[in-house]
Amino acid sequence: MARRFTFSPAVWLSRIAWAVVLALSPWWIGFPLLLAMVAALLLLEHRLAPEHCRLLRHGLSWGLPGALFALQRAIGGNVFAWVIALLGVLTGYTLLAGLEAWLDRDLRRARAAEAIGASEPAVDKSMEWPRLALAPIGPPAEIIELQLPVWHADVDGMEDPNGGRVIYRDGAFRFDDGTQVERVSPHAGFSPSGRWFAARMENDRGIVLRDREQGRVHRLRGWRLGGWYREQPWLVKRDGDMPLALRAVLGEDVAVD
Repeated sequence: MARRFTFSPAVWLSRIAWAVVLALSPWWIGFPLLLAMVAALLLLEHRLAPEHCRLLRHGLSWGLPGALFALQRAIGGNVFAWVIALLGVLTGYTLLAGLEAWLDRDLRRARAAEAIGASEPAVDKSMEWPRLALAPIGPPAEIIELQLPVWHADVDGMEDPNGGRVIYRDGAFRFDDGTQVERVSPHAGFSPSGRWFAARMENDRGIVLRDREQGRVHRLRGWRLGGWYREQPWLVKRDGDMPLALRAVLGEDVAVD
């Protein structure tokens, strides 16, 4: 889906003002600021609110030419300085395009999953999909009844179906074997047989699934756990949607921590 272009004089004036400020500032002030913004996007991606991420992205795209203009002024403002600045623009925006693609990886995965769901036969959405779904594989008449997840919100932890206890501390669940699931809220639970561990992301931005049998962790922003079927998680984007199996959500681009 293409992004809708909107014109807001106040927003555009603020972006232009930011570029002018960096252009008039010494280059050794502008570049560290831009590098700090890149570090914030890379290291604090899951902690930043969406509006803050957008602000940092626009700050990078508009601040880069300002910082490069300040650099060419410092070099001398001659032809050689302008060549260095133009090469910096080409290199900088290439790196920014790569950064944007990496930050939007979950969005592309979600769109691919929606495309998979759109290609399936139409079904009656009036059914209670968090409880009942039509299987995307197997016999056409197969009906899948999902077992609803059981969530625990005890900040002290919970009992492990496989033995021991899972402790919640400082935004992470720690297991007796030493492994842990980080950057999650206290809301968590196990699959019926204990193979999978599921926890909600901070601020309920998505779901984190840990396959204890294969030792893999999947962080799926924007998805919710709809239920379990044959010890496998099924996911939804919002209430009333048709659940999708985990492999359909991941597609070919499998993200594993």
